[in-house]
Amino acid sequence: MHLTRLELSQFRSHRRTRLALDARPVAIFGPNGSGKTNLVEAVSLLSPGRGLRRAAAPDLSRRPAAPGWRVAAEVAGGGGSREVETRAEPDQPRGVRIDAKAAPQADLGRLLRVLWLVPSMDRLWIEGAEGRRRFLDRMTLSFLPRHAQAAIAYEKAMRERNRLLKDDVRDPAWFRALEGQMAEAGAEIEAGRAAAVTRIMAAQEGARTAFPVSDLAIVAPRGPVSAEALAEGRGRDMAAGRSLTGPHRADLAATYRAKGVPAEACSTGEQKALLISLILANARALAGETGDPPVLLLDEVAAHLDAGRRAALYDEICALGVQAWMTGTGAELFEGLGARAQHLSVAEGPEGSEVTPV
Repeated sequence: MHLTRLELSQFRSHRRTRLALDARPVAIFGPNGSGKTNLVEAVSLLSPGRGLRRAAAPDLSRRPAAPGWRVAAEVAGGGGSREVETRAEPDQPRGVRIDAKAAPQADLGRLLRVLWLVPSMDRLWIEGAEGRRRFLDRMTLSFLPRHAQAAIAYEKAMRERNRLLKDDVRDPAWFRALEGQMAEAGAEIEAGRAAAVTRIMAAQEGARTAFPVSDLAIVAPRGPVSAEALAEGRGRDMAAGRSLTGPHRADLAATYRAKGVPAEACSTGEQKALLISLILANARALAGETGDPPVLLLDEVAAHLDAGRRAALYDEICALGVQAWMTGTGAELFEGLGARAQHLSVAEGPEGSEVTPV
């Protein structure tokens, strides 16, 4: 699974960019601010959600104000080639078209599996649980595209229940239906997350890798969600003004297996290596299950690794057969890839970012 064409129009710093590609990894280099990350962000929008920066659709338009933006691609995989487009016009929500037909965002997850690692995730293990839940849900979504619908259903029911809690509604009849919906969608979310962790753990076993193995666990402070648990917790939730039980409160814990040290207690370099290891394991598991490896987006990953780890990462990416989009400030960071990759130079031109194959 890989992109054979990528087109950007009025997207971030790119006025108009068109790339012809093959299945090899893509090494992107250029000065800071030239538009490298904007390229990989565009690819991330070919999957469900708000992309690797979680930006709102209006914020993706080129500045000064442009008449909307567009990202289009041709995706090749085991099922042949498909045309994908996502775009947003002024004052309009983001839309998706697959083979020239309008489609919901969730359909992108069935067409193209995209995984990413960006610098903002370097603090994943030492900051709040929200980022780790998002990381866990992206892993889960890569295996189970339906996970997105379950999450949407759960969030909608929880928002309605929270409104009742804040309004101090006491009639149980108002809560039962919403709690039933939360329990049904929440149980699907919890099962999907558990299955994803099992798959990642299995993909780490016996793998020939230079990166450390993690033991993963999902931590649910108040246990699994159920209609009964939600009903029993109404008094506590009403005092808090929000729902305190459910998958929205879960956390992902990781332990560096060889050292027996929790990820949050590891060094900065070890934490980065653990993240890379999980992304590679995720890709390995998907390639083994579907026969189509996912697309990887690794923003500024090379700059944070020594020469030995960089070489090991490149070797694993090539062995997996994934189209990995990697960014860095200098071409020398990707010398170890040589002809195994496509090399793109990005520079700031008079009309925006200019991308040149090297």
